[in-house]
Amino acid sequence: MCDDMPALKANDTCEIIPRPKHTNVVGFKWVLRTKYLSDGFIDRLKARLVAQGFTQILGLDYLVTFSRVVKASTLSIVQSLATLNKWPLHQLDVKNAFLNVLKLFI
Repeated sequence: MCDDMPALKANDTCEIIPRPKHTNVVGFKWVLRTKYLSDGFIDRLKARLVAQGFTQILGLDYLVTFSRVVKASTLSIVQSLATLNKWPLHQLDVKNAFLNVLKLFI
């Protein structure tokens, strides 16, 4: 959490604004997880900011949904193309990969 919030502000992907009247505002919560090594020692602590989308109503609050997780079929096609064309593959981890501005209401 200490890394995520400053990164959201630094990347200009978080904006705190007054809550509009007569609107349904989707809440959020932090999901915390401890990752362990095989010997039982703590490897790292992870935190994820999750929207509570169960409060939305289809057609009223939203028309489409969005997930920032890659589909397995897309990954399989990219790997197949790379193998067929002998392209090099590289793996990376993107921290704070927000494509849209997250609006936090006060």
